[in-house]
Amino acid sequence: MYATRPALRRVRLLFSLLCLMMGLTMFLSPPTTTAKSYHKAVWIPVDSTIERGLESFLHRAFAEAQEQQADLVILHINTPGGEVNAADQIGQLIRQSPIHVIAYIDNQAFSAGTYIALNANEIIMTPGSSMGAATPIDLAGNAADIKFISGWSNKMKAAAELNKRNPEVARAMVEIDTEFPGLKPKGTVLSLDAQQAKKLGYADEVVSGKEELLAKLGIQADSLQAIEPTGGEKVARFVTSPFVMSALLVIGLVGIVVELFAPGFGVAGTISLVSFGLYFFGHYVAGFANWLHIGLFVIGILLMILEIFLPGGIVGAIGFISIVTGLVMAAYDTQQGLASLGVAALITAIVTFLLVKRYGVKGLFNKFILGDIQRNEEGYVAPRDQRGLHRKTGIALTPLRPAGVVKLEGNRVDAVSVGGFIAAGTAVVVVQVEGTRVVVAEQEQKE
Repeated sequence: MYATRPALRRVRLLFSLLCLMMGLTMFLSPPTTTAKSYHKAVWIPVDSTIERGLESFLHRAFAEAQEQQADLVILHINTPGGEVNAADQIGQLIRQSPIHVIAYIDNQAFSAGTYIALNANEIIMTPGSSMGAATPIDLAGNAADIKFISGWSNKMKAAAELNKRNPEVARAMVEIDTEFPGLKPKGTVLSLDAQQAKKLGYADEVVSGKEELLAKLGIQADSLQAIEPTGGEKVARFVTSPFVMSALLVIGLVGIVVELFAPGFGVAGTISLVSFGLYFFGHYVAGFANWLHIGLFVIGILLMILEIFLPGGIVGAIGFISIVTGLVMAAYDTQQGLASLGVAALITAIVTFLLVKRYGVKGLFNKFILGDIQRNEEGYVAPRDQRGLHRKTGIALTPLRPAGVVKLEGNRVDAVSVGGFIAAGTAVVVVQVEGTRVVVAEQEQKE
């Protein structure tokens, strides 16, 4: 009996050691569940400046990703920032998407780009890339007012908290007067490189490049579907930029004014039409303009032309209102549309003043008003005797179809051709004068 007790102890000891080893093995071994695998991933670029055209493209891209039943969206972010309002809408799009979203930053994601990245489920960066510096600025390049900065700071903090990131770091990226010990003194804004972002929990992973990123996600490069902007969307992104939008309106309005100083329809009128065409095309592709807005603009132009033949001001005023309404409603934001149109109108007014000063009012309106004014108090004024122009030679200033304007002895004279069409610049001779009616023909060239 005594001989069996040591044996029992050894058996119990071995059993205990076995249980302990099994427990340690289960504790120390990695979990049996592997990282989530994705059956369909799409790659969407978020580059250049962030504006409303990008927002429109991303709405289309996310919708297409859902149609393809993708379960992963990789946003390739490389942007210096852009419009806060556009970034806000893009952030909302990402939050509401049922698809897992990864923000991949391989260069920069500053300002509004940081906000977009913070709304993603994960942020993955490459060495040498940066994010942050999200203080909003105005068109003059100065920091926005304190009320706007406070609101944007709250949005950045809320986006950081979505995935349990330190909201104070996001706050330090926006507020200049906020101090972040060890990273940012007062008077500056915080930006993070990849290693700093990883240490602070703002980057979930740091990878060497796209190949390592896909390897970590278990995605084959040839199975990755890229959704790129179309040619029209690229034009829309360019056109809907506030600076470009204002420039197109300036060119369009100035072109109309310059055209009024030049008889006939020439280069200025063509450039004006192209500018307005690009404006409406870009906003239409981006989803901000529709046929109603384009129709209002076209009707306004027609009414302004009709005012030439139906003077009185009412038709012209309605046409002007119609043009303004069409341009402003076509913009993605009414306030931005009014601001851009206001800048364009101011510049156009300055150009008009300079042209009137150079050429006089007559140069602007000589196609639309009569040269002689009949006043009752002065009695009847006989029309100027033009019989002395007979056999005089000159040059056609405008095409004659058959009516037009010719230059005779240094003066502009309304005339009609004796027969068919006479092109502008053609040498002419007066063949008949009947009262105020001057008839011209092409001058025969001597060999």
